[in-house]
Amino acid sequence: MRELTGKDRVGIGWRRELAGGILSNLDRIELVEVIADDLFRAPARELRAMKTLSAQVPVVLHGVSLGLASSLPVDARRLESLARVVHSIEPELWSEHLAFVRGDGVEIGHLAAPPRSVATVCGAAENVARARRIVGATPLLENIATLLEPPGSELDESEWIARVLVQSDAPLLLDLNNLYSNAVNFGRDPLEQLCALPLERVRAVHLAGGKWIGPAGNQRLLDDHLHAVPEAVYSLLTELGARAPRPLSVILERDGSYPAFGELLVEIERARAVLAEGRRRAVTEPAAAIQYCEPHARSDAAQALERFLVRLYTDEPTRRGFLQSPELWAARAGLDGETARSLAGLDRVGLELAAHSFAHKRERKRG
Repeated sequence: MRELTGKDRVGIGWRRELAGGILSNLDRIELVEVIADDLFRAPARELRAMKTLSAQVPVVLHGVSLGLASSLPVDARRLESLARVVHSIEPELWSEHLAFVRGDGVEIGHLAAPPRSVATVCGAAENVARARRIVGATPLLENIATLLEPPGSELDESEWIARVLVQSDAPLLLDLNNLYSNAVNFGRDPLEQLCALPLERVRAVHLAGGKWIGPAGNQRLLDDHLHAVPEAVYSLLTELGARAPRPLSVILERDGSYPAFGELLVEIERARAVLAEGRRRAVTEPAAAIQYCEPHARSDAAQALERFLVRLYTDEPTRRGFLQSPELWAARAGLDGETARSLAGLDRVGLELAAHSFAHKRERKRG
């Protein structure tokens, strides 16, 4: 892969609906992010077109379906498809989410937060190592948004992310809207969450918007990529610019409800300006303390929990039965007593919102 340039850059995610606007404004767009999975079965001519694009503007690849953050092994066939795309396009970098997305052949439909445990830290590190061997380069790992604090967790989000990055020796793609959404959804301070991460590992940034969903008094912020970047996320980009020691590649994400392209250019320019503001007032802070964990064999208990969560997120009868008798259904799934008891206190509103969101994503993919 080609080396990154030594300066901050701001660009946008490639979408077919935005292609004309992107190609007409390359003087204002410093890089383009392409969804890798869209090209897994692409004919040679489409890969050549992406290669041609990469000659006009720096291109980075973004994966959405590997499920690296799991105690379950990543699918080698998906990695081989990704490797084919990487070798055809020669992007500057590639990235994937810190999520799990399937179990026992059942697709959740989108990105689910795995239990934040030592088992998934080690599982993610093993999956990243496998990806590195097959693809030929280490992915940037992206933090994800969640409507539900992942059951079976023993680490908080920032510590879990930091441990995965250290254990896998991977850089971070920091999605600031995801960080903001999780913080406000679960009563945490966004700036504290930002500063708890190993910011020296941040190489790229995602910006997006979302909307509030759920019942009055118990609403959650959904990261849907259909809305403009909120002011709070721009503020976090300024704070990141003041603290991150390395050049950043910032990507504006938009997946639908597209406005006039001029409005997206305004967001790009705003991102460029607030990042520059942060650079002008650099803050020197001690790096977050990172705990290492000893590598160990994949845990049968951790894998059983992930498989049960897949059923819980995708199968309504399982979910209905679980909500009536949580410990009984967890025990039936072969989970140990401690895990079964922890699931009894699961956030029911968050579970229903997450399941609805996953079902909506599955329906969109089928359509």
